[in-house]
Amino acid sequence: MGSPITSEQFIRLLDGRLREVSENTWAELPSQKDQLYRNVSSDSAWEEFFSVGAVPDIPAFNGKITYLSQNPGYLTRIEPKEYAGGLVFERKFLDDKKYNVMNNQVSSLTESAHRTMEKFAVDPFTGAFSSAFTFMYSEEGVSLCSDSHTTKSGVSTATGFDNAGTSALSKTAVAAARIAMTRFKGDIGQRIIVNPDTLVVPENLADTAYEIVNSINDPDSANNTANAQYKRYKVLVLPRLDDADTNNWYLVDSRAMKKHLLWIDRIKPETKMTVDFDTFAVKWSIYFRCGNGFDDWRFLYGNAVS
Repeated sequence: MGSPITSEQFIRLLDGRLREVSENTWAELPSQKDQLYRNVSSDSAWEEFFSVGAVPDIPAFNGKITYLSQNPGYLTRIEPKEYAGGLVFERKFLDDKKYNVMNNQVSSLTESAHRTMEKFAVDPFTGAFSSAFTFMYSEEGVSLCSDSHTTKSGVSTATGFDNAGTSALSKTAVAAARIAMTRFKGDIGQRIIVNPDTLVVPENLADTAYEIVNSINDPDSANNTANAQYKRYKVLVLPRLDDADTNNWYLVDSRAMKKHLLWIDRIKPETKMTVDFDTFAVKWSIYFRCGNGFDDWRFLYGNAVS
């Protein structure tokens, strides 16, 4: 637990001779959460998501209708967690400080809360190759990017169910990821429409990604060969990905991503202020509940590059 902020800690702020005192001089990274998620409203302790599979192909008619079956999909449960923090100030310090800093504690705590949520927002990518989820239970039980996806229909998953690779970002690797995505299959092994249109990369790979999609000629060839990836994709740079890994990258169908990546603001940040009766310490606090997850994996192909 943090100690109260006191005059002793910030004795310099009680001295009016300082030329200048600054506070929060560096801007935070911009919010990117709304570029990734569909916001889901909630008034419950958790939200569950379920799907129903496709109807199989129609068989030949042999004098009597063949009745077909449908299979259930997998259950996904997202359970928002609680987060709270506060600041405590010695009353004397607030009375005696000479500079216009440390005045807006609501703003400071709110900024911290939004930063915390932005870090959670990249979890589906930084944790794409792990089945240990922060907020989510998945009945399928595998990671978002996996070569072990299954269905309840019992169809072969030998092809069309693998969305994990290990290739470093290059024109050739992007083309391979696109082809793999266009061959994704639904729960009964049927071909589905997937439109890979966005490269999601850390800052470390931004230059490589922009070169791949903006070079008219093949960036890997000295013979002026046409670049088939030219203008085919957008590039979405998520700087917070660099905090986990600087080499992993993802190809996504951005419209499908906004449908299947789910964000729940169960309780948006709430701030409170009070004065302790016995010590006159001034307290500010913030509380929020949030959670995220996904209800289908077919919007992306990820590469975990060693």
